[in-house]
Amino acid sequence: MELAYVCEWEKRPKSTHCPSIPLVCSWSCRNLVAFTTDLKNDDEEKDVSHMIHIIDTEHPWDVYSINSGHTEVISCLEWDQSGSKLLSADGDGQIKCWSMSDHLVNSWESYLSSSVDGDPIIALSWLHNGVKLALHVDMSSSTNFGEKFSRVKFSPSLTLFGGKPMEGWLAVTVSGLVTVSLLKPGGTLLTASESLCRLRGRVALADIAFTGGGNIVVAATDGSSSSPVQFYKVVVSVVSEKCRIDTELLPSLFLRCTTDPLRRDKYPAVTHLKFLTRENSEQVLLCASNQTGSIVECWSLRKEGLPVNNIFQHRSPVVGEKQPTILKWRILTTTNDLERVSAIALPKLPISMSNTDTKFCPGLGLALTFHDGSIQILHRMSLHTMCVFYSSSSSSGPGQRSGEESAIKRQRTGGPAIHFKAIQFSWTALALAGIDNHGKLHMLRVSPSMGQVLDMNTTLRHLLFLLEYCMVTGYDWWDVLLHVQPSMVHNLVEKLHEEYMRQNQALQQVLATRIVAVKASLCKLSSATAARACDFHAKLLLIAISATLKSLLRPHVLNSPDKSPGDRLTEICAKNTDIDIDKVMINLNTQDFVLDGPHLQSLQQLIQWVGDFVLYLLANLPNQGSMVRPGFGFMRDGASLGMLREMLVMIRIWGLLKTSCLPTFTATSDSQDSLQLLFRLLTKLWLCCREDAPPQDPDESLIDECCLLPSQLLVPPMDWLPVNDGVIGKLQGKHPLKLHFGKLSSLPGQGSTTPLEVFTKSPSAQKMDNLRCIHMGVCPTEESKACTRCGCVTMLRSPNKSNAMKQWEQRWIKNCLCGGLWRKIPQAFN
Repeated sequence: MELAYVCEWEKRPKSTHCPSIPLVCSWSCRNLVAFTTDLKNDDEEKDVSHMIHIIDTEHPWDVYSINSGHTEVISCLEWDQSGSKLLSADGDGQIKCWSMSDHLVNSWESYLSSSVDGDPIIALSWLHNGVKLALHVDMSSSTNFGEKFSRVKFSPSLTLFGGKPMEGWLAVTVSGLVTVSLLKPGGTLLTASESLCRLRGRVALADIAFTGGGNIVVAATDGSSSSPVQFYKVVVSVVSEKCRIDTELLPSLFLRCTTDPLRRDKYPAVTHLKFLTRENSEQVLLCASNQTGSIVECWSLRKEGLPVNNIFQHRSPVVGEKQPTILKWRILTTTNDLERVSAIALPKLPISMSNTDTKFCPGLGLALTFHDGSIQILHRMSLHTMCVFYSSSSSSGPGQRSGEESAIKRQRTGGPAIHFKAIQFSWTALALAGIDNHGKLHMLRVSPSMGQVLDMNTTLRHLLFLLEYCMVTGYDWWDVLLHVQPSMVHNLVEKLHEEYMRQNQALQQVLATRIVAVKASLCKLSSATAARACDFHAKLLLIAISATLKSLLRPHVLNSPDKSPGDRLTEICAKNTDIDIDKVMINLNTQDFVLDGPHLQSLQQLIQWVGDFVLYLLANLPNQGSMVRPGFGFMRDGASLGMLREMLVMIRIWGLLKTSCLPTFTATSDSQDSLQLLFRLLTKLWLCCREDAPPQDPDESLIDECCLLPSQLLVPPMDWLPVNDGVIGKLQGKHPLKLHFGKLSSLPGQGSTTPLEVFTKSPSAQKMDNLRCIHMGVCPTEESKACTRCGCVTMLRSPNKSNAMKQWEQRWIKNCLCGGLWRKIPQAFN
């Protein structure tokens, strides 16, 4: 376990820390982190602890602080399954639901709220949507994604007509109330509250889990270790347009430490109560503490046979009769006496294992943070310590050591002043985000092997398994990239492609763009593969433009054959190997390609990009021996070259309808038919690597013609996507980065190699809208947004009015081409 970076607030002379304020932190599946701090500014009337801070982990300095409107200290933060909505609750019973404004990660607004006036919220959760995926660790070497990741039968907490899950949330208050808010399709809320049991009592700690049958289980304790930990089944339903809550008492338990004569009064308070996973209500983790130490216990709910009285044991058994059973809590394991625990983080990976001896797998560790500043990773089954981390403030220095050695060193000096008050695992359990008692955000890498030394192949297999998991689920893979060294990039990209090609055709089509985005993210981590990252980003744009242009085609006859004009174009271009674009065009029904003139004109910038890209590829064919130049990956990609051929044919037809929509080339001869020339050379290159024929090298005549191409047409410089200004490429070293909220990181990138010429841009260079393929000027006045993952920049507001271009822009309202989220570029950072 290593510290990746620390992000802290600028020092304010009249800012004080309030140790009594609890901190909360929540990490979404899109790698957004929401947290609160215990800072209190004496110059302001508002308590800073009522603020919610949201960052994306790639740009931690660009923090968005929400004045939440909560009147008391925020006690809970909870992301939904999609990572796009956030719940916040406070000590006055107020619950607010937040969503992105204009789909920007650094712009949020509250659009729904509910309350239980004056009753502090201590536990909060979204209702389950019924989607559960199991990761079969034992099948990680399988070639079938269906065997590695399987959908588990799991019922939603509440369904609408037709079985669609109903959205809403559930909260538990300190007085023992459970409150449910349901979001109706019209946008209104149905809210109801009910007591957990007939005799309401104080609830100090609570947690919420879900069962496969659609029920909800609430665990609650009054905070005393001598009192039982109670469990309740909660069933939510809608009757006559009203929300109804039914509760039922389940078996309870007493902590083992209270029955141990040596520890009976040693740990008087229960300080932490958590279910091991959100979908497993049958295993719970408990922590009891005193002023100086803690002990952690893991319990499991088991079905046991009920003993029968001797009177009934001698009677003859009835056919089909089963022994009566009862549910009982049994302790699985417990730790020895520990330092005082300050926070607990549990992994979210839904691991499924048949072999319980598996020790070194991501997601099998839970994290304990202590008041002495240390963090321990414990195996969540046995609670054995796997590794220990000490913060930089401790005398032993940052890093990972064996427990005994570090404990001896730590005894020589006083304890460190910094400890974590809230901590959360990422969704792949490969990173930890923690908030310390000074309001700093710490980002830590967690080894896939949980601190154990494994060979490189095993590490690669773990990382590959989690990258595949992110591809299948759509979760962000930023935390996986934390562990990828430059030397691993090539192997990971090749193995990922091999596994992808082994899947069935339908699944390949679903994951087609996602795998390209993953490859692009990996290739950016190494200077040796940076050019391939350019190719993958260009391929994403190429696929998107092709799909958009084909979607505009409509058959001129309603009772046309089953195949759409776009499919017929693909079929004819694949069969017709003629190098003359006009002869290929003759075989098409050009009436299917008729579009209005304004629509065609509005698409000119996309058409221009296609023409420039083809010209760039062909002009660089003679340099194909060099893998440094962008474009190399397309020289052997028959599918992409075929896609470019199809678009050139479409552009040729549209040029007959409206000449001004054609791409503009600077030619040395007025009689030069530029589109005809490019199609002829492109077809020759495509014939060398088409999918239904054995690959072959381009012949000398083709290379000679491409060498002459720059003397016939002016080759424009391709404005590739800018280098992402995030931190992931700067975390290859062992030394953590020190960042400040609100200050753009200006640290140099990893390695000492000279960056590619295609990546370097002078301050006076034109800024490019990478989605609309238009120039914005040297100093753009329009507000812009950038992708959190790839750095793609585009204008926030659309300058276009035509329907065709609006259709293109609507595809990227929520996400970038690569699937990343959008962040508004602050004016200070432009």
